[in-house]
This record gives sequence, structure tokens and C-alpha cells, in this order.
Amino acid sequence: MLTICTPTYNREYLLHDLYKSLCNQTVNDFEWIIIDDGSTDDTEKTVNKWITVRNDFPIIYIKKENGGKHTALNIGIEEAKGDFFIIVDSDDYLSEDAVEIIHREFEKLPEAKYAGIGFNKIFENGDIVGKTFSGIYVDASNLERSKYSIEGDKAEVFFTKVIKKYRFPVFENERFLTEALLWNRIANDGYKIRWINKGFYVCRYQENGLSMNNSDLKSYEGYSLYIKELLTYNQISMIEKIKWLGVYSYLCHQNGISDRETSEKIEISKLLVFFSRILYKLKSIGSENARKKKLRI
Repeated sequence: MLTICTPTYNREYLLHDLYKSLCNQTVNDFEWIIIDDGSTDDTEKTVNKWITVRNDFPIIYIKKENGGKHTALNIGIEEAKGDFFIIVDSDDYLSEDAVEIIHREFEKLPEAKYAGIGFNKIFENGDIVGKTFSGIYVDASNLERSKYSIEGDKAEVFFTKVIKKYRFPVFENERFLTEALLWNRIANDGYKIRWINKGFYVCRYQENGLSMNNSDLKSYEGYSLYIKELLTYNQISMIEKIKWLGVYSYLCHQNGISDRETSEKIEISKLLVFFSRILYKLKSIGSENARKKKLRI
């Protein structure tokens, strides 16, 4: 059985499309866990109505105090009873053969040292989110994605017994933590993912959604931990580390955090913090100048 986990916050008006897509699945061997992160709209009323009228698959609804998507996911992971686990955001939906595809592909996958399978996410027009490789599939950890041009959001489906070994760290007053932090930890423990060039997960990014607004420092502790751990992974190239460090140090600088404080926070040299920030700034200026030049042509 598959566990579909949906953390949600005031997305009742969008949940309907996901619900319809689940009702239309060609295979009903799944449970739907909805973790309501303190919604103030009609989410609870709507979901309870679905629970009373729908019996083809179980719907588990849990409402909690608002704490951020990652805290909702921790509950979803704890409650999951399926063999496989996928996160489907409340503003997205699945093609009608999604569950069937997942079960079919997992039948081909050996369990030893595999965390699960990664599929493409697609926009409503069919375009792939980010970039992908040529071919049918590749086996690589989350930390090896750049080697195979696997870029952007993907639809990872994990063995539940693997993901249950991990939880998202929680920091007081912080309501966002990138899922990549946990996926990187899984990869660093030696687990690979089979990335398959197939898409069934349809994305509809919202302007006020987490995916569109995660580049600030409102979640300073969580973002700092993510960068600190990223810099320790041998699977990440030095060029990629400098790139991520440049983004982080630039954001810190823009928010009034000194290079000394930044270096102490992630335990690297102040010179490297300064150097990466300047490189990032120069690259940003170069990209902006190139964009303006292109507009003039």
C-alpha cells in the first residue's frame, strides 16, 4: 500500500482538485493522510465531508497547531501505514495512473540500499519542472543529482521503513525547512534513489507558497543547518558548495548578519564566507547585465 501525505494550510479551495484526482485513480491501494497545519478556512469541514462519503480509500485527517510544513510531515511520517510514502502538496494533483505507476515501478526495485524512486514533476502544460537526464532511469543518491542533470523539484517516493528512520529538525518560531535537508541525510547514509524519466505529479506553484518564497532568512536556524551539513558532504563538488555558500552568505549580509557571525554559525572560515559572497554578487551582476543586453537587442 502507498501512503499519500498532504500537509496543508488554508488550501481548502485547492484541495478539491487533489481529492478528485485520487478518486479517479486506476488503483486504490493507498491511504491519504491530510495533516492540517492549523487552517482557519473550511478545510476541516470539507475533509470530514469526504471521509463520510468516500470508502474506496481511507482518508486520515489530523489537525495540529500551526508550526510549518516540516512539522506536519513529521506527523505524517509517524502515522504512515503504507509500504511506500509520497508527499503531495495541497495545491498539486496526480494523473489518474499515478498510484498504478508507483506500484509497478517498485515491483522492479531491489530494496537493498535504495531509499525509493524519484519521478519528474510536471506543469499542467506537460513541461517538466527543472531538468532531467536522457534515458529511462539512473540510480543515484540525492547528493549526486547534479552529475546527471537532475535539477528542480522531483516527486520522491520512499520506502516507508526507510523514511521512518528520519525526522525533520524543529526550531522555535521557524515555519519552513527545506525537505532537501532530510533527503541529503538519507543519501549520506548510503541510500540511492532510482530516478525515472516519467511524470505523473502535476505542480501548480502558488505565489504565496513555500516553494516560491524560501529564499529569505525567516528560518535562519534551519537554513543555517542545511548549509552547514551541505558543506560537509564529500559527494558535493567544491564548485557547488561555493555556489550554495555564496547564496547563504549574501542573504546573511543583506539581513545585517556579519561575515564573522556567519562563519561561526556554519563553522567555516570568514575569508571563505566573504569570497563566496563576492563571487555570488559578481555572478548576479553579470547575469543581470546579460539580461538587460538581451532586452535591448
